[in-house]
Amino acid sequence: MSLLPVADALDRLLAGANPTQRTEQVLLHDAQGRVLAEDIAARLTQPPFDNSAMDGYAVRHADIAELGSVLKVIGISAAGHAFDGAVGPGEAVRIFTGAPLPASADTVLLQEDAEVLEGGRIRTTFLTPKGRHIRPRGQDFSEGDVVLKTGDVLDAGHLTVAAAMNHPELTVYARPRIAVLATGDELVPPGTPPGASQIIASNTYGVSALAREAGAEVIDLGIVRDDKQAILDAVRNALSLDIDVLVTLGGASVGDFDLVQPVLGEAGMELDFWRIAMRPGKPLMVGRLGAIQVVGLPGNPVSSLVCSLLFLEPLVRHLARLPTRNRQHPAIAAVALKENDQRQDYVRSRIHRAADGTYRVTPFEKQDSSMMKLFAESEGLLIRAPHAPAAPEGTDCEILLIREPQG
Repeated sequence: MSLLPVADALDRLLAGANPTQRTEQVLLHDAQGRVLAEDIAARLTQPPFDNSAMDGYAVRHADIAELGSVLKVIGISAAGHAFDGAVGPGEAVRIFTGAPLPASADTVLLQEDAEVLEGGRIRTTFLTPKGRHIRPRGQDFSEGDVVLKTGDVLDAGHLTVAAAMNHPELTVYARPRIAVLATGDELVPPGTPPGASQIIASNTYGVSALAREAGAEVIDLGIVRDDKQAILDAVRNALSLDIDVLVTLGGASVGDFDLVQPVLGEAGMELDFWRIAMRPGKPLMVGRLGAIQVVGLPGNPVSSLVCSLLFLEPLVRHLARLPTRNRQHPAIAAVALKENDQRQDYVRSRIHRAADGTYRVTPFEKQDSSMMKLFAESEGLLIRAPHAPAAPEGTDCEILLIREPQG
């Protein structure tokens, strides 16, 4: 099977993935970033009554048509405490922002446009137009108005208006369920003293973090030794968990101890593609186990993370019905670039954002894919196309942002 270009691999991965149909109800406090699964209509009218937009005096405009008009203040209307009565000729009600407008009043005179006199009276110092500084009933929305739509990604504004419409909970699409299975006799969990031939398992944590950030619910299936039956048992356990994606870490290549692909085939996996024309991350595997998408990531930690950025994150966001996150941006090489071979290269790099917004990229000198520290220190990956020639400093290029760099 020949190496598949990165773009073709991503297209095939997403083409075989169906966005989740499951829904659930969540409280507003838990709804941030979730995707609405139904239209949301207002259960009431907002504002529910005419109210004042400013602090001042509720008056009849006919009584302030002339500058210097004198009015008697007959009461107060405050938020939550309406004035119980009507405004008569030559009268005013002290009113505060958000307070209900008293009956018969049709204008709010700002407090700075009124001179306070003795005996509970005021005198106008400005000719206020009729109807000014009043928020009419239903100005925001009316009962029955559809304000939020299916597919909206809920943010602070959406949650605020949902609460105002008197919805304590919302129906959203369920998060995709991703099961992560690490394989390898050499792996032990963090906190365990490793043996002479062992290393600490790290892939699960980075891959799971990327999946969660993309909108997934992650199930950690732990570490399975390089044994066909043990791997098969772990896969069958995963299939019983109502998951959308099974992510395997390691064991997908062709070595004597790379057992994941044959075991998955025994479990019924239909292999879609395997091996990508990229570095790091060539031994990526994609297939299906019934309705479950299978993504076999390389065991190498950096390769696994790069593949997760390029493939797992877009897959999760597609399943979750979230918009695609654009990590790829134009940049300028801050140093001369070396020529590239037949694979698309993703080079760990420092990224600097200039005052004009331009990204300038400086690759690390060492690029061994086992060096996790360099990935943690990288703001992005320089993308070098297959067979790209050597290029001088200042060359236009493309980067894949890992995180937004500081200035």
